[in-house]
Amino acid sequence: MHFLKGAIATSLLTALSTFSPAAGAVAEAAELSEDSPKAVLDEAWQLVNREYVDSTFNQTDWLAVRQRLLSQEYTSAEAAYSALRNELRRLEDPYTRFLDPREYAEISDQTAGEVSGVGLQLQRDDQTRSIIVTTVLEESPAASQGLRVGDRILLVDGQSVDRLSVNGVAQLLRGEENSQVTVTYSRRNGEPRSVILTRARLELPTVAHQLKQINGYRIGYIRLDEFNGHATEQMVEAIESLTKQQADAFVLDLRGNPGGLLSASIEISRLWLQRGPIVRTLDRNGDPAEISANRSALTDLPMAVLVNNRSASSSEILTGALQDNNRATVVGTTTYGKALVQSLYGLSDGSGLAVTIAHYYTPNGTDISQKGITPDIEVSLSNGEERALFSDPTQLASDRDVQFIQAVSALEPTIQSYRANPSTPTQLGRSPE
Repeated sequence: MHFLKGAIATSLLTALSTFSPAAGAVAEAAELSEDSPKAVLDEAWQLVNREYVDSTFNQTDWLAVRQRLLSQEYTSAEAAYSALRNELRRLEDPYTRFLDPREYAEISDQTAGEVSGVGLQLQRDDQTRSIIVTTVLEESPAASQGLRVGDRILLVDGQSVDRLSVNGVAQLLRGEENSQVTVTYSRRNGEPRSVILTRARLELPTVAHQLKQINGYRIGYIRLDEFNGHATEQMVEAIESLTKQQADAFVLDLRGNPGGLLSASIEISRLWLQRGPIVRTLDRNGDPAEISANRSALTDLPMAVLVNNRSASSSEILTGALQDNNRATVVGTTTYGKALVQSLYGLSDGSGLAVTIAHYYTPNGTDISQKGITPDIEVSLSNGEERALFSDPTQLASDRDVQFIQAVSALEPTIQSYRANPSTPTQLGRSPE
C-alpha cells in the first residue's frame, strides 16, 4: 500500500504509508554482516533500484552509488545514515528519503492514526506565548486526571516548556505505553498543579464535524486533517451523524491537509462518489492503472470542498475525483501540486525508507505536478487573514470564514435543485463526458 503527502518540513510532515518489509530486497547483501551498517545501506539501495519511479535515477549511475556506499567504513549507524541521505539527494526527489528509527516510529504512529501519549492537543497562545491545551481526548489519561481545554502547560517531567515548540512539548508527552510522565499546569492563572499520567495507546481524531445553520440551510461541515489509518471510519461517522441531523448539504474542509494514505483517499472518495474514476497512476514501466468508485457512496447530497495551497497529495486526489466527476464545487485557492505516490519500507535495524513509485493523474488525465488543482471558485485570503483564521479553530466555518461562506452561497442553488429532484444523477456523481 502507498502514501502521499505534500509537506516535508519535519518527519511528522512527511508522506505516509502502510509498511512493507524489505527482507526480499537484500539477496545481494547476504555476504554483509547482519549488524553492519552496510547491510542497511544495501537494503535501502536495492529498494530504490527495484522500485523507484525513474528507471534512470535522475541520470545517476545507481550501480556506482552502491559501490560508494559499500566501499566506505562507518564508525556508527549515524555516519552510514548520513552517507545514504547524501546519495539519495542525487535523485533530486524530496519525497524519496531515509528515516532513522525515531522518525520511522513517529511515522508509523501517524500513519496508523494512533499514538502512545496522554491525550492532549496543544497550541501556543499568540499573546502570552504560553502552551495551551486545545483538546483533551475523551477517556484519555489526561481526561481521567481532570485536565481541561484552556489549561496552561508549565512543566513536563520538571522541564520548563517556555523555550520549547509545541511539537517539542508534544514529544515530551509521548512515550512507551504504560510509562509515566508528570505534567505541571495552571488553570486560569491559578497555582500550579502536578499530575502523574500513565501513557496509553490513543486513536488520534482526524475528522471533526458540526451542523451549521446558514441562511436557512442546514450545512454539514466536516474538517479532515489527515488521511491516516482511522480517517475513513471517522469520516463514515461524520457523514452518518450529519445525515441523521438532516443536513441539506456538505462542506468538506481540506485546507491545510497535507495528505496521507493513498488507500484512505480512495476509500473516502468512494464515500462521496457513487461512480466514475477516482485516480489514474503510471509506474516506472509506463504501465497505467485506474481506480474507480464502486457504488458505495453514503450520500448524494450537494457538496463543496474547501482547499488552499497546503492541500496536497491525498487531498488533491480526493478533490480531483470530486471535481472531475462534477460531484462537488471546489472553493478556495490553488492546491499544492504533488502528483507522486510513495511506498514506505521498514529496514532491518528499525529505520525506514520512503520511495516514490508512481505518478498520479486526476480522472480527466490532468497532471497537477507543481501546478495544483484550480478551484471552481477562487477565494483568496491574505497571509494575516489566514493566520488569524487557522490560529483559532472556532473561527473555521463561522461568519468570519469567507471561504466557507462562499462555499455555502455556491451550494444554495444546488440545494434548491436537489430538493426539487433528489435523484438527479449529477448529485450522485457521474463519469465525465
